Amino acid sequence: MELHVGTSGYSYKEWKGGFYPSKLPASGMLRYYGERFGAVEINGTFRVLPAVATVQRWADAVPADFRFVLKAPQRITHTRRLKDCGEPLAQTLEVAGALKERLGPLLFQLPPNMKKDAPRLQAFLGLLPASIRSAFEFRHASWFDDEVFGLLREHNSSLCLADADCELDVPFVPTADWGYLRLRRFDYSDAELAAWVQRVAGQAWREVFVFFKHEDEGKGPRMAARYRELAAAL
Repeated sequence: MELHVGTSGYSYKEWKGGFYPSKLPASGMLRYYGERFGAVEINGTFRVLPAVATVQRWADAVPADFRFVLKAPQRITHTRRLKDCGEPLAQTLEVAGALKERLGPLLFQLPPNMKKDAPRLQAFLGLLPASIRSAFEFRHASWFDDEVFGLLREHNSSLCLADADCELDVPFVPTADWGYLRLRRFDYSDAELAAWVQRVAGQAWREVFVFFKHEDEGKGPRMAARYRELAAAL
């Protein structure tokens, strides 16, 4: 199983003096991060899509085996709620395509008040090119049923396995030959990280993406590094 571990975002000034050297300029953060982790989840694309030239500079700053995950724009997931979004989807795919071999999955995070709509999900999945991997983070419990899991499996799309300090219990259900985890709690003990490592190791995935939450204390990079250490020790 190919393991990609990282954090949600990387350009945080709060991480200076902890993860980043104190005097490292913002322009050097991505290169420094890319020398230590194999993937990053870009959340800024949720609000504003960068220019193609910007994304190309990102790709040039990291190793060839590095992967970028882009969170889909809110116009797709929150404003249009997966409906009538051909134009913003085309724009997203154009920007994502500039990453070439460094492109990982696209993350579609739906709003918490969006309840299950299987026909809408099916229609949207039909718009995605076969070459694009997609992960869906559902934040309403009505989505967690066999019909939705079956639709995801038909398109080799991954159910985002999000673990957070909230009441929503996301079932650990593989729906693709690759996995996507968002470990969102403020802190994880070694025992908790080891439990996640074991759950992932028990899957038949050929590839998995694991991302830790950004927070001001800079624990995300430390937990990501520790997860990778525990996985390597298996």
